[in-house]
Amino acid sequence: MISWQEWEQKYYMRVTRRQPVAIVRGRGTRVWDDAGKEYLDFTAGWAVNNLGHCHPVVVKAVQKQAAVLMQTSNQFYSRPQLELAQLLVEQSCMDRVFFSNSGAEANEGAVKLARRYGKLHRNGAYEVITALNSFHGRTLAMVAATGQPHYQEPFQPLPPGFVNVPYNDPNAIKEATSERTAAILLEPVQGEGGVNVPDEGYLPWVRQWCDSRGLLLMFDEVQTGMGRLGTLFGYQTFGVEPDVMTLAKGLGAGFPIGAFLAKERCAALEYGDHGSTFGGNPLACAAAYAATRFLIDQDVPAHAREVGAYLKGRLEALREQYPFITQVRGVGLLLAVQFQDERTPRVVAACNEEGLLLNPLRPNAIRLMPPLTITREEVDEGMERLERALQKTAS
Repeated sequence: MISWQEWEQKYYMRVTRRQPVAIVRGRGTRVWDDAGKEYLDFTAGWAVNNLGHCHPVVVKAVQKQAAVLMQTSNQFYSRPQLELAQLLVEQSCMDRVFFSNSGAEANEGAVKLARRYGKLHRNGAYEVITALNSFHGRTLAMVAATGQPHYQEPFQPLPPGFVNVPYNDPNAIKEATSERTAAILLEPVQGEGGVNVPDEGYLPWVRQWCDSRGLLLMFDEVQTGMGRLGTLFGYQTFGVEPDVMTLAKGLGAGFPIGAFLAKERCAALEYGDHGSTFGGNPLACAAAYAATRFLIDQDVPAHAREVGAYLKGRLEALREQYPFITQVRGVGLLLAVQFQDERTPRVVAACNEEGLLLNPLRPNAIRLMPPLTITREEVDEGMERLERALQKTAS
C-alpha cells in the first residue's frame, strides 16, 4: 500500500513541509490519524476551526444549505449572503461588506478599494504601507504586501505599490508616507510573522496619523478576527477602529470564506470594479452565519479571553521550568513560545509523538492557536503533553 508521503510526492506540488501525521477525523479539540491515534489539535487548521472540528451548528447549517442551494453567483440575490452581511455589519464598526473565498482575496479586495479611494480622494495615490514580518496572503500582489523577504525573493520583480516598514515603529510610517500613499495595512497582532503584539500606543498613533493625512487605516483581521484575541474583532481588543477590515480563517469555522468590510465614507468601489464567482456563495455564507451567530450568542470570545489567559499562564510556568524557553507572547488564544535556539523541529516532532499538534512558527518558535471552545481541562492535558515533549528535547 502506498504511503501518504509517496502519494503526495507522486501527485501533489510539494510546497508545504507537512508533519508526518495523516488526519482522517476530528471532533472538537481532538483529531485522529489513519492509525487511530488521538491528538489534541492546538493548530485548529491555522486558526480556522474556531469552534473546533465538526461543530454541530456548522455541520447542520452546511447539510441543510447543501440540500437546498449551493451556488448562484453574484448575478442573483441569496438570503444566506445578505443575512451574513447584515450580521457582520451590525456587530462591527463597518457599513459595507464584500465576500471572497480566502484571506488573500479579501486583502486583494481591500487594496483595490484603497487604490480606488486614492484615485478619487488622494490625487491618484496608490501606495499601501505595510509592516515587516507581516503576512497578507500568497497571491503575487499580497506577497509584495507581505513584509518578509524570503517570500518575496523567488518572485521578483513584484508588483509595485507596497512599502514595507518595521512593525511597531511610528517613525518608520512617518518617513514612508508620501503623496503617493493611499492607506496603511496592518495586522493588529502579527500572526505568521511571530505573534508580535504592538506597544500599547502604536495602533492609536497610526489611527491618528491616518486621520491627519487623509489615509485609510486597514486592518488585516484574517487571523485576529472572529474571537481569536478574546473580542469578536481584534480591533476591539485595542480600542482602535479601522476604516477597512479583512476577515477569513475563523469566519467560516472550517468552511472557506473571506470578506473585506469598509465604512461608508471610504467604500469607494463602484459597479464593475470588483467581483467573484464563488465569493459569498450560499453554502459558505450559511456556514459562516451559523458559526458567527454561535460565537456571539454564546459569547465565545469571552471564553477565549479567559482560557487564553489560563493557557498563557501554564506556558509561563513552563518557561520558568525550562531555561531554553525565552519568551511567551500573544493575546487571547493566539500565542507563541520562543526558544533560545533552533529546537522547534525537535519540539514539534516530540509533541507529535505525545499526541499534541503545534505550529512550527520559526526555527526557534512555536505557535499555539487551538479552537476557541477549548476547555481548561484540555489545556491542562495539552500542557502535560507539551511538558513531556520538552523533557525529551531538554538536552
